[in-house]
Amino acid sequence: MSTNGHHEHDHHKNGQHHGHGHGHGHSDADVDWAAMAALLELEGETHSPYVRQALAELEHLSPRRILDIGSGPGVAACQFASAFPRADVTAVDGAPELLTRAEERAKRLGVRLATRTAEFPGGLADLGSADVVWSAQVVHHVGDQQAALHRLAGLVTPGGALAIVEGGLPSRYLPRDLGFGRPGLQFRLDAAMADRFSQMRDELPGSVAVAEDWPGMLRAAGLTEVRSRTFLVDRPAPLDDGARRFVRGVLERYREAVGELLEADDLATLDRLLDPADAAGIDRREDVFLLAAKTVHYGRRPAH
Repeated sequence: MSTNGHHEHDHHKNGQHHGHGHGHGHSDADVDWAAMAALLELEGETHSPYVRQALAELEHLSPRRILDIGSGPGVAACQFASAFPRADVTAVDGAPELLTRAEERAKRLGVRLATRTAEFPGGLADLGSADVVWSAQVVHHVGDQQAALHRLAGLVTPGGALAIVEGGLPSRYLPRDLGFGRPGLQFRLDAAMADRFSQMRDELPGSVAVAEDWPGMLRAAGLTEVRSRTFLVDRPAPLDDGARRFVRGVLERYREAVGELLEADDLATLDRLLDPADAAGIDRREDVFLLAAKTVHYGRRPAH
């Protein structure tokens, strides 16, 4: 994606999707919930290796209660419930439709999961505290990111941990040279999406410019023992059907979000990639892969 590290489906302005059901635009009556939920669940499953690595960093805490703030359809929350079967895990999201999906997923996997509908960040006060609070790529959807981190940190019990996923590296799906079109399409898509992301941030209510030094922001929220770890999601070519469907979904969102910003030749290349009848399209190519680097920032709330 872009160096902002936002979701491949994050945008919620100018007809673009918000990525996770956190209450920034999900009340729109024209949202196709079935399609959005399926795509978000596919995204979570495709990126699940990094969540497994990230939660392993928290195993020493033996948490009794875990909150996943902005859980979407509950893929990560179910991973937490599986890894910490004695903990009470609650998936929190602004979209009841996505939480229904989370409940169905937990039942299917045989894990214990509670759900709560709450807007972010205004609806967090009634959630109670937790030993681990996890929030993946949610904070950047709020105008005042530092204030949002203060609210998240306030949910953490003394001695507990907050983990947020922000930043990371642009994801990669395509070879530099596709064999048609101008080489380097994905780099230009990244640049266009970065511009869209900046526009989204500028248009948020109460938007506050801040140096996105996430460890520094966690310290400013009162947390200690702050550290960052980056985890790799490496799905080499040829992709399985699920990951390939996810990459198709990403490119479709690129087309929707930044199509008008692209040069005519790049737009034609993207349309050819999305043509299911084209042998060189995304559905049939053997060289489509997924390489992503997700950065998790951890902080502890002082015990005293």
